Amino acid sequence: MKTFLENLAMQRGHFVLESGMHTDLWITMDALFIDPRSLDPHITALSELLKPYGITAVCGPMLGGAFLAQALAMKLNVRFYFCQPLPVQPEKGLFTARYKLPAVMRERAAKEKFAVADEIISAGSSARVVVDELTECGASVAAIGTLLLLGNKAVEYFQPRGLPIVSLGQQNFNLWPPPDCPLCKQNVPLENKVSSSA
Repeated sequence: MKTFLENLAMQRGHFVLESGMHTDLWITMDALFIDPRSLDPHITALSELLKPYGITAVCGPMLGGAFLAQALAMKLNVRFYFCQPLPVQPEKGLFTARYKLPAVMRERAAKEKFAVADEIISAGSSARVVVDELTECGASVAAIGTLLLLGNKAVEYFQPRGLPIVSLGQQNFNLWPPPDCPLCKQNVPLENKVSSSA
């Protein structure tokens, strides 16, 4: 885990994630897939953790989750799907992100047993929507796969739904709904960023 984490820029501050949750740590994942060879051992290890689920396809949200999903699909010799983000509705709130399969993939997806992949998962906003989209298409989802799980918010959501999260590592991560955010209460300026891992 340390090797690929070293390639990620981390910044302390006050941030809002795609989920609408607030955090004090921003991880920039733009450089994660620059050197596929250095990431390959991690992808191989994650694919081994997903093998017991008997999946026939892997799906991830664009961008980073889809890159990971494609790499896992190649390792597992299964099919690859991706979901594209839709514009977020003007009203604010938690977990308002929307992702859709391209129309040409929807009918085929109905016949698959999926793993949903996202490179790093905290609140699980993208993974939630991808699972919902696949289920709506008639597909089944067997597991969620990630390189790094931040905190336990996503586990709290997926575990009662019978969806295990398999990851190569987990670390503590602060997530707060806006009304409970201590940084908001201290009037720390908020930086709005887009995060596929939230």
